[in-house]
Amino acid sequence: MDAGRSSSGPSAQQGGEAVAPSDSVAAALRAYGEDLTARGAAQVGGAFTGSRAADDLIKHSPEAFLLGVLFTQGVPAERAWAGPYLLKERLGHLDLHRLAVERDAVSAAVAGPPALHRFVKTLPRWVSAAAQRLIEEYHRSAAAIWPDGTPLPEVVRRLQRFDGIGPKKAVMAAEILVRHFGIALSDTCSGSVAYDVHVRRVFLRAGLVAEDTPQAIREAAAQACPEAPGTLDLATWLIGRDYCRPTEPRCDACRLGSVCPRLVHRTVTGVGSRFISRD
Repeated sequence: MDAGRSSSGPSAQQGGEAVAPSDSVAAALRAYGEDLTARGAAQVGGAFTGSRAADDLIKHSPEAFLLGVLFTQGVPAERAWAGPYLLKERLGHLDLHRLAVERDAVSAAVAGPPALHRFVKTLPRWVSAAAQRLIEEYHRSAAAIWPDGTPLPEVVRRLQRFDGIGPKKAVMAAEILVRHFGIALSDTCSGSVAYDVHVRRVFLRAGLVAEDTPQAIREAAAQACPEAPGTLDLATWLIGRDYCRPTEPRCDACRLGSVCPRLVHRTVTGVGSRFISRD
């Protein structure tokens, strides 16, 4: 694709830029999200890691899933979700009491070599603190954080109480619980997309938002999919990672290609920034 081309398909002028009707973009994005939900897609397309053993641990152990959420920062998604399995291999267990009290062993297992994560000092503290919180507040069961019928916003709030889980991770995790694991959370209309760099870039370039702020992204997601805004989360993340790249975007291969205004001069920088134009 020619990165200088800013339109394809239906468009209208808005603020000096060619912008496709946002309803068309929203409909295409919503259809992709609903398709992924129907297939029960995990974080990375159809799986978490690409390793059957690592995926099985995440899928059958709520505690491993929670630890995986802790790993999802600063490393590729596949590597992050493989973290709990590799940690278990090195320690020989994922026993919550031992994770909480044997902190030196957890630190050594994460540090390697090779290191399981780039945050070799911070991540072990998160793991031990999470294990301690599960013991003290959730009867040693991560599943007690998200029983069926719990409002989705409440699950997000509970997750954010864990060290190492901020709003972005909490939203992502809650949406995976609904989409992939079929947890029947209520009040999904109050869900949203994670304020992730890939999501932000797609919303900007697709003309769904004019500024890069958490509020703008949340409002655009709610407008695009009022009944369950979080439906858009994985769809947008995958498009951003695989097609709407920071440089050399693959617009013609993208699911939004026929309706997107292709505002590829827009990119994101930092957290809460507006956007940078490369005109």
